[in-house]
Amino acid sequence: MGSRAFGTSSRPDQGTTGVVQSRLSRRRLVASAGALAGVILFNRGLALAQEATPVATPFPAARDWRAEQWAGTWAAAPHAPSPGFEEFMPSQIFEFANQTMRQIVRASVGGELVRIRLSNAFGDKPLTIGAAHIALRDEDARIDSASDRALTFSGHPSITIPAGALVLSDPVPLALPPLAELAVSLYFPEPTTGTTVHGFSFQTNFISPAGDFTAEIEMPVESTAQTWVILTGVDVAVAEPASVVVPLGDSITDGAGSTPDTNQRWPDLLAERLTASTAGQPVAVLNQGIGGNRLLHDGAGDFAFAGPSALARFDRDVLSQTGVTHLIVFEGINDIGMPAMAQDDAEAVSAGEMIAALRQLAERAHEQGIVAIGATITPFEGAMYFTAEGEEMRQEVNAWIRDGSAFDAVLDFDVVVRDPNNPTSILPDYDSGDHLHINDAGYRAMAESIDLSLFALGDAG
Repeated sequence: MGSRAFGTSSRPDQGTTGVVQSRLSRRRLVASAGALAGVILFNRGLALAQEATPVATPFPAARDWRAEQWAGTWAAAPHAPSPGFEEFMPSQIFEFANQTMRQIVRASVGGELVRIRLSNAFGDKPLTIGAAHIALRDEDARIDSASDRALTFSGHPSITIPAGALVLSDPVPLALPPLAELAVSLYFPEPTTGTTVHGFSFQTNFISPAGDFTAEIEMPVESTAQTWVILTGVDVAVAEPASVVVPLGDSITDGAGSTPDTNQRWPDLLAERLTASTAGQPVAVLNQGIGGNRLLHDGAGDFAFAGPSALARFDRDVLSQTGVTHLIVFEGINDIGMPAMAQDDAEAVSAGEMIAALRQLAERAHEQGIVAIGATITPFEGAMYFTAEGEEMRQEVNAWIRDGSAFDAVLDFDVVVRDPNNPTSILPDYDSGDHLHINDAGYRAMAESIDLSLFALGDAG
């Protein structure tokens, strides 16, 4: 094509130009007449409007939800469910038909308004929620009746979530203390497969017999599950700006080895320390650990519980968290060990590839103004997938993390939990028994080793 400019003719012609000018003149005349008529009609309409009763009125004065400062107070990273292994774990695939599931979560920061986040990220068809309630938990499947709130979605008591989508509930007033346990009850009116889950909740959740029991104080229980289904977050409106810390990790962040139903994961214990701090500024902790997770490869098939790689899930599980200000990256042991255990050269990685992935996570956080903190990989001698070559990789990656070239700060969890007399192994007092995962005492030591001043607002570098 030539360099013809829009609005000009490449073949000027006098006769044609006269016709165009004539048409333009008539158009200007018509436009002027139309504008005059519009002014007349507007003035007549204004006069009528002043005489008539208005047909629409503004909304009454109400709190402007859009002006609230929101922060995540609890979260769980979603993934596809695994069918399970009899000797290792139960199935994470749940089928509902006219049933209610009451899920128990613990808030980190408190507030006066709450909303929930529901995800159908791994579903291949729409999913219907017939009713939803949120309340403070009493004990087991029982709730505090005075705190029970029915939830709506865009003003409706039910919602159908498209495949791959996430929805927010409308905010409801609820006085939520820091570290309070919440019960979120979801009713599935249609036959539904829970295709989006967090497989290892280390928290007992409750499934009813047939019926909508979302508003029941003490829900009847047909079965229990240590898996969160569809529910991926709870947000709270905070009175002042809050820091929101997102630990991104694997099973050691998810809480493997901790005592179920006691909130002894290291991010839980960090949240307790932050709540007890006299600094005054609220700091939320949103645990985005997934058991089996890796930096560079996804879980699939029987290993779907491992979720997408840290690089693949970063946008959803970190950047999309409400109000995130700080990131803690604690990943890598499964990249080292799982290919060796499976003898799968196709998924084997080098220390250099792991370092490049960790740098990417730090840079993507910095791009959004998020403080990026790196954590060293903990010892694993004696674990099911330990090798001498893997230990060399761990040492190389840890040396790079400690040199501070990518992260704003370093949490040296390796030093915290290792045995001083055998630094390639976990201290026996902190070993859950499998020589890979940490126990309650070890998780507490990890949480207590963290400098709380790292999470002050305004420290992004």
